[in-house]
Amino acid sequence: MKFFVDTGDLAEITDLASTGLLDGVTTNPSLIAQSGKKFIPLIEDICKVVKGPVSAEVAATDYPTMLKEGQRLAKIAKNVAVKVPLTPDGLKVCKQLSDAGTMVNVTLCFSATQAILAAKAGAAFISPFVGRLDDIGQDGMGLIREIVQIYKQYPAFKTEVLVASVRHPVHLVEAAKLGAHVATIPPKVIRQLYSHPLTDKGLAAFVADWKKTGQSILDAA
Repeated sequence: MKFFVDTGDLAEITDLASTGLLDGVTTNPSLIAQSGKKFIPLIEDICKVVKGPVSAEVAATDYPTMLKEGQRLAKIAKNVAVKVPLTPDGLKVCKQLSDAGTMVNVTLCFSATQAILAAKAGAAFISPFVGRLDDIGQDGMGLIREIVQIYKQYPAFKTEVLVASVRHPVHLVEAAKLGAHVATIPPKVIRQLYSHPLTDKGLAAFVADWKKTGQSILDAA
Protein backbone atom coordinates (compact mmCIF):
# COMPACT_ATOMS: atom_id res chain seq x y z
CA MET A 1 0.00 0.00 0.00
CA LYS A 2 1.24 3.47 -0.86
CA PHE A 3 1.22 6.28 1.70
CA PHE A 4 0.45 9.82 0.55
CA VAL A 5 0.40 12.70 3.01
CA ASP A 6 -2.59 15.02 2.86
CA THR A 7 -1.22 18.49 3.57
CA GLY A 8 0.08 21.70 2.09
CA ASP A 9 2.69 22.15 4.83
CA LEU A 10 6.08 21.94 3.11
CA ALA A 11 7.97 21.44 6.39
CA GLU A 12 5.77 18.46 7.30
CA ILE A 13 6.19 16.99 3.81
CA THR A 14 9.97 17.39 3.94
CA ASP A 15 10.19 15.75 7.37
CA LEU A 16 7.98 12.80 6.41
CA ALA A 17 9.78 12.35 3.08
CA SER A 18 13.06 11.93 4.99
CA THR A 19 11.69 8.68 6.49
CA GLY A 20 11.56 7.07 3.06
CA LEU A 21 7.98 5.97 3.75
CA LEU A 22 6.22 8.70 1.78
CA ASP A 23 5.04 7.81 -1.72
CA GLY A 24 3.19 10.99 -2.68
CA VAL A 25 1.26 14.07 -1.58
CA THR A 26 -2.31 15.29 -1.95
CA THR A 27 -3.38 18.90 -1.59
CA ASN A 28 -6.69 20.71 -2.01
CA PRO A 29 -7.80 24.36 -1.94
CA SER A 30 -8.47 24.22 1.81
CA LEU A 31 -4.99 22.87 2.58
CA ILE A 32 -3.37 25.45 0.30
CA ALA A 33 -5.27 28.22 2.08
CA GLN A 34 -4.08 26.90 5.46
CA SER A 35 -0.47 26.95 4.27
CA GLY A 36 -0.60 30.69 3.54
CA LYS A 37 1.67 30.09 0.52
CA LYS A 38 1.26 30.94 -3.18
CA PHE A 39 -0.23 27.92 -4.94
CA ILE A 40 2.02 27.36 -7.97
CA PRO A 41 5.36 27.96 -6.16
CA LEU A 42 4.25 25.67 -3.33
CA ILE A 43 3.42 22.82 -5.71
CA GLU A 44 6.78 23.37 -7.43
CA ASP A 45 8.56 23.06 -4.09
CA ILE A 46 6.62 19.95 -3.08
CA CYS A 47 7.43 18.27 -6.39
CA LYS A 48 11.13 18.84 -5.71
CA VAL A 49 10.87 17.09 -2.33
CA VAL A 50 8.66 14.16 -3.32
CA LYS A 51 9.30 11.97 -6.36
CA GLY A 52 5.86 10.35 -6.33
CA PRO A 53 2.53 11.84 -7.44
CA VAL A 54 1.66 15.29 -6.11
CA SER A 55 -2.03 16.12 -6.46
CA ALA A 56 -2.77 19.74 -7.35
CA GLU A 57 -6.44 20.66 -7.65
CA VAL A 58 -8.11 22.90 -10.20
CA ALA A 59 -10.11 25.82 -8.81
CA ALA A 60 -12.68 26.26 -11.59
CA THR A 61 -15.84 24.20 -11.99
CA ASP A 62 -16.60 24.69 -15.71
CA TYR A 63 -15.02 22.52 -18.39
CA PRO A 64 -13.09 25.12 -20.46
CA THR A 65 -11.47 26.80 -17.44
CA MET A 66 -10.81 23.53 -15.63
CA LEU A 67 -9.07 22.17 -18.70
CA LYS A 68 -6.84 25.25 -19.00
CA GLU A 69 -6.01 25.12 -15.30
CA GLY A 70 -5.27 21.39 -15.51
CA GLN A 71 -2.96 21.90 -18.47
CA ARG A 72 -1.17 24.67 -16.56
CA LEU A 73 -0.74 22.50 -13.47
CA ALA A 74 0.53 19.57 -15.53
CA LYS A 75 3.40 21.74 -16.75
CA ILE A 76 4.75 22.27 -13.23
CA ALA A 77 6.44 18.86 -13.05
CA LYS A 78 6.12 15.35 -14.44
CA ASN A 79 4.89 14.01 -11.11
CA VAL A 80 1.91 16.37 -10.83
CA ALA A 81 -1.45 14.63 -10.71
CA VAL A 82 -4.15 17.10 -11.67
CA LYS A 83 -7.05 16.85 -9.26
CA VAL A 84 -10.57 17.39 -10.61
CA PRO A 85 -14.00 17.05 -8.99
CA LEU A 86 -16.30 14.16 -9.81
CA THR A 87 -18.72 16.14 -11.94
CA PRO A 88 -19.65 15.79 -15.62
CA ASP A 89 -17.26 18.62 -16.53
CA GLY A 90 -14.59 17.21 -14.24
CA LEU A 91 -14.75 13.83 -15.96
CA LYS A 92 -14.51 15.50 -19.38
CA VAL A 93 -11.32 17.18 -18.20
CA CYS A 94 -10.11 13.87 -16.78
CA LYS A 95 -10.57 12.16 -20.13
CA GLN A 96 -8.81 14.94 -22.03
CA LEU A 97 -5.83 15.15 -19.68
CA SER A 98 -5.51 11.39 -19.28
CA ASP A 99 -5.46 10.90 -23.05
CA ALA A 100 -2.62 13.45 -23.16
CA GLY A 101 -0.59 11.43 -20.65
CA THR A 102 -1.30 13.45 -17.51
CA MET A 103 -2.09 11.73 -14.21
CA VAL A 104 -5.53 12.72 -12.94
CA ASN A 105 -6.91 12.30 -9.44
CA VAL A 106 -10.72 12.42 -9.44
CA THR A 107 -11.81 13.66 -6.03
CA LEU A 108 -15.00 13.93 -3.93
CA CYS A 109 -16.15 10.39 -4.71
CA PHE A 110 -19.02 9.14 -2.56
CA SER A 111 -20.46 6.21 -4.52
CA ALA A 112 -19.39 3.15 -6.47
CA THR A 113 -21.17 4.42 -9.57
CA GLN A 114 -19.05 7.57 -9.49
CA ALA A 115 -15.92 5.42 -9.17
CA ILE A 116 -16.88 3.44 -12.27
CA LEU A 117 -17.28 6.66 -14.26
CA ALA A 118 -13.86 7.91 -13.13
CA ALA A 119 -12.19 4.66 -14.18
CA LYS A 120 -13.85 4.81 -17.59
CA ALA A 121 -12.62 8.40 -17.96
CA GLY A 122 -9.05 7.19 -17.45
CA ALA A 123 -8.38 8.51 -13.95
CA ALA A 124 -5.06 7.49 -12.42
CA PHE A 125 -6.63 7.78 -8.96
CA ILE A 126 -10.13 7.82 -7.51
CA SER A 127 -10.49 9.48 -4.10
CA PRO A 128 -13.41 8.15 -2.02
CA PHE A 129 -13.89 10.20 1.16
CA VAL A 130 -14.44 7.63 3.93
CA GLY A 131 -14.45 10.01 6.89
CA ARG A 132 -17.08 12.29 5.42
CA LEU A 133 -19.35 9.31 4.76
CA ASP A 134 -18.87 8.11 8.35
CA ASP A 135 -19.81 11.62 9.52
CA ILE A 136 -23.30 11.28 8.02
CA GLY A 137 -23.86 7.75 9.31
CA GLN A 138 -22.88 5.88 6.15
CA ASP A 139 -20.23 3.17 5.84
CA GLY A 140 -17.10 4.76 4.39
CA MET A 141 -15.09 1.54 4.34
CA GLY A 142 -18.03 -0.24 2.75
CA LEU A 143 -17.59 2.07 -0.24
CA ILE A 144 -13.89 1.13 -0.46
CA ARG A 145 -14.87 -2.54 -0.42
CA GLU A 146 -17.30 -2.01 -3.30
CA ILE A 147 -14.87 -0.03 -5.46
CA VAL A 148 -11.97 -2.46 -4.95
CA GLN A 149 -14.23 -5.40 -5.79
CA ILE A 150 -15.58 -3.73 -8.93
CA TYR A 151 -12.18 -2.65 -10.22
CA LYS A 152 -10.83 -6.20 -9.78
CA GLN A 153 -13.47 -7.47 -12.22
CA TYR A 154 -12.13 -5.30 -15.04
CA PRO A 155 -8.39 -5.54 -15.77
CA ALA A 156 -8.76 -2.71 -18.30
CA PHE A 157 -9.38 -0.32 -15.37
CA LYS A 158 -6.00 1.07 -14.32
CA THR A 159 -7.40 3.47 -11.73
CA GLU A 160 -5.94 3.15 -8.23
CA VAL A 161 -8.20 3.45 -5.17
CA LEU A 162 -6.87 6.36 -3.10
CA VAL A 163 -8.60 6.34 0.28
CA ALA A 164 -9.16 9.93 1.40
CA SER A 165 -10.63 11.69 4.43
CA VAL A 166 -8.74 9.29 6.69
CA ARG A 167 -9.45 10.23 10.30
CA HIS A 168 -7.56 7.62 12.34
CA PRO A 169 -5.25 4.57 12.04
CA VAL A 170 -8.18 2.14 11.93
CA HIS A 171 -9.28 3.64 8.61
CA LEU A 172 -5.82 2.87 7.23
CA VAL A 173 -5.76 -0.72 8.51
CA GLU A 174 -9.22 -1.46 7.15
CA ALA A 175 -8.35 0.07 3.77
CA ALA A 176 -5.19 -2.04 3.58
CA LYS A 177 -7.14 -5.22 4.45
CA LEU A 178 -9.55 -4.45 1.61
CA GLY A 179 -6.71 -4.03 -0.89
CA ALA A 180 -6.88 -0.28 -1.51
CA HIS A 181 -3.85 0.88 -3.47
CA VAL A 182 -3.22 4.17 -1.66
CA ALA A 183 -4.23 6.03 1.48
CA THR A 184 -3.73 9.76 1.82
CA ILE A 185 -3.25 10.58 5.46
CA PRO A 186 -2.92 13.78 7.51
CA PRO A 187 0.51 14.17 9.16
CA LYS A 188 -0.99 13.76 12.62
CA VAL A 189 -2.49 10.37 11.74
CA ILE A 190 0.74 9.20 10.09
CA ARG A 191 2.57 9.88 13.35
CA GLN A 192 -0.07 7.95 15.27
CA LEU A 193 0.84 4.86 13.25
CA TYR A 194 4.15 4.60 15.10
CA SER A 195 2.62 4.63 18.56
CA HIS A 196 1.82 1.73 20.84
CA PRO A 197 2.04 1.81 24.64
CA LEU A 198 3.85 -1.54 24.78
CA THR A 199 6.54 -0.22 22.43
CA ASP A 200 7.07 2.76 24.74
CA LYS A 201 7.07 0.54 27.85
CA GLY A 202 9.50 -1.96 26.34
CA LEU A 203 11.89 0.73 25.14
CA ALA A 204 11.89 2.41 28.54
CA ALA A 205 12.83 -0.92 30.17
CA PHE A 206 15.65 -1.54 27.68
CA VAL A 207 17.05 1.96 28.22
CA ALA A 208 16.93 1.57 32.01
CA ASP A 209 18.64 -1.83 31.94
CA TRP A 210 21.35 -0.62 29.57
CA LYS A 211 22.05 2.38 31.81
CA LYS A 212 22.72 -0.02 34.71
CA THR A 213 25.58 -1.62 32.78
CA GLY A 214 27.49 1.65 32.62
CA GLN A 215 28.58 0.86 29.08
CA SER A 216 28.68 2.95 25.90
CA ILE A 217 28.56 1.45 22.43
CA LEU A 218 30.31 4.48 20.93
CA ASP A 219 33.14 4.39 23.49
CA ALA A 220 33.68 0.64 23.28
CA ALA A 221 37.16 -0.47 22.22
